[in-house]
Amino acid sequence: MLFSCPRPFLLISVLTLAPSLTYAQTTPAAAESNAVRPADRALLSPAIKPAAGQPFGLSDNTELVYRLLDANGKPAGELHQRVVRLKRDEREESKKQVVTEQTALLKSGLYDKKNILVTLQDLTFRARRDTSFTDGMACINHDALRSFRDRKIVYTPVALAWPDRPTVGTDLPDGGVTINVSSSVVSIANVSTTLRKRRVVGGPTPLTTPAGTFSCYKVESEREEATVPRPDMAMRSTTKQVDFYAPGVGIIRTERYTKGGKLEQVQELTSRTTSAGATDEKVKYKAKKS
Repeated sequence: MLFSCPRPFLLISVLTLAPSLTYAQTTPAAAESNAVRPADRALLSPAIKPAAGQPFGLSDNTELVYRLLDANGKPAGELHQRVVRLKRDEREESKKQVVTEQTALLKSGLYDKKNILVTLQDLTFRARRDTSFTDGMACINHDALRSFRDRKIVYTPVALAWPDRPTVGTDLPDGGVTINVSSSVVSIANVSTTLRKRRVVGGPTPLTTPAGTFSCYKVESEREEATVPRPDMAMRSTTKQVDFYAPGVGIIRTERYTKGGKLEQVQELTSRTTSAGATDEKVKYKAKKS
């Protein structure tokens, strides 16, 4: 099946991300050590021309398509994310300091392997100073919420930071989302997904997906999913997650593992298209018929 035309999206409330996070500037020596080797540079796909200052260089109507693969490499679905609005704000970090913040609102639709819509949500990506931020709402464990239908739900997302000039060996702040489920009179449970102990463990190295070849950094983290009905009762599960991201482009590949350390699911970029409909990369993804 060829990559389908963009699907219509429904409007969901825009979410506000967590307070700003700051990082030490990368020194010239560190930046030089993080440069892509000349031997690897020739492997990279033609450079994407990002919108200046926008999170991950996103421009209006850019659409990102990811394929989902199971542990055996079989298709398990697709994730479509389209930029529907760009915005520029002034963010007050202190009484004497105001910084410019660029915001991109994306409509995100998850489809199963039969091309049926499973979930639809708004995501807000931000960029300020030398860091892009993805929405913690993208971490939601929808399976954990199925038993709480028809309840009042309040989301508290914490953004995930992705520095433009990462240094191997550095730690990144936690991120994710906490969801309070309640009835009209009582709190029922807190359901959360949190990426902890995030650490840049490698890069930059070339990574090839159906969308092309990108210079990526590898970030490992612990993914904790928890349902807490009351303080003295908690059901928690901690697994490993590995993200590969290209500064200025975005998340290229995500790997999730089981408790036993076996690969469980892969999400990787297959297409990045502009508003004109032309792909940023030469290689397009063509799904194989199962």
